[in-house]
Amino acid sequence: MTTETIKNYTKEMEASMMAEYKMNPTRATVKVIAEELGKTEKSVIAKLVTLKVYVKATPKAKSNKIVVRKSELVAKINAHFNLEMPSLVKATKTDLENLIATF
Repeated sequence: MTTETIKNYTKEMEASMMAEYKMNPTRATVKVIAEELGKTEKSVIAKLVTLKVYVKATPKAKSNKIVVRKSELVAKINAHFNLEMPSLVKATKTDLENLIATF
């Protein structure tokens, strides 16, 4: 006795979902896809993750600015001066941002 598993998404659904999401990888696109397919947004996101095409949204601070990590700031400074200065990570984020503003 063999049991067949019922798939939530057909190959055609997967292909159209991937194509649409790759053109505009945003949460709004996920919402549109979910409405078109009659699925939840979480289900669509899970499927896009499984298909290895989902791009996690960039976190934003409460002030609605994109969060920039100190390590990214240090990498920019190191690249600008063409040096490796690992101790810069110990500087405050504000000081690092001020230094980058002078470039």
